[in-house]
Amino acid sequence: MTKLTFSGHESFTCKQFWLKKVYDFASEKKRFGDDNAVVDLGVGKNMVASLRYWGKSFGVLDENDTPTMIADYLFGNQGKDMYLEDLATLLLLHYHLVKSNKFSVANLFFNQFRKERLEFTKVHFLSYLQRVIKEHEYNTDNKNSIEKDANILIRMYSKPEGSEVATVEDDYSGILIDLDVLQRFKQRNEEGRITEWYKLAPSENAGIPSEIIVYCILDNYPGQVSISFRELLAGENSPGSIFTLSTEGLFLHLSNIAAKYHKLFVYTETAGNQVFQIKKAVTKEYILDEYYNQ
Repeated sequence: MTKLTFSGHESFTCKQFWLKKVYDFASEKKRFGDDNAVVDLGVGKNMVASLRYWGKSFGVLDENDTPTMIADYLFGNQGKDMYLEDLATLLLLHYHLVKSNKFSVANLFFNQFRKERLEFTKVHFLSYLQRVIKEHEYNTDNKNSIEKDANILIRMYSKPEGSEVATVEDDYSGILIDLDVLQRFKQRNEEGRITEWYKLAPSENAGIPSEIIVYCILDNYPGQVSISFRELLAGENSPGSIFTLSTEGLFLHLSNIAAKYHKLFVYTETAGNQVFQIKKAVTKEYILDEYYNQ
């Protein structure tokens, strides 16, 4: 397992226009550690650190605080969706957040934890995180930091339960809230105590554009020309894991991709072997253009 990282967000979820702000700041060769960063970004000191953290976590900045290819593609002068108005863009950012592993609770949640539990409480998730840390002997035993990360994950991917009044401004301002990945519920037991729990169910996710699925395959499996259905369903950072696809959902997506782009991709089922094949080399940018230039 790759190195796990916790904290760094300063307890702020990533807000709607933060990534564009980070991109513009970094594109002008400005430095987050400079005294003027507070003025240039128009936020407090802690938020400056949070913006930089989320920029790296979402794959907008590289390790040198330089804008990445996907950042230029989305937020540059000819940016395809600089104000995050398209659900496909949120799906792309979600993919990069999980894959980057800078916000490790997201990587662990989508790649591992959801395979153990589809319905859970925060206590379940925290126990899982502490178990993983202990099993792999990571030097991260700060329970407070781990709990803050778990809280941020829940606030980022779930809307407050229907009858609940939002008490935290972040509950509705996070950039991924519209993905509505997690459902929140509250239940009162016989003693009158209220327990909050969450549900994540595998689905067909028919609304995900085919091009976003293809982008993730090309990005996560560079150079591979043949990938098994099982790998694409449950592999590390696979479309199935990232987008919580059911078996039926992934089958439908791969079939649609092969039909739509039959000159580039083929999906076959032979003697029980289900395989997605790349017939012709194609760039990630080409595939994104196929979607955004429609």
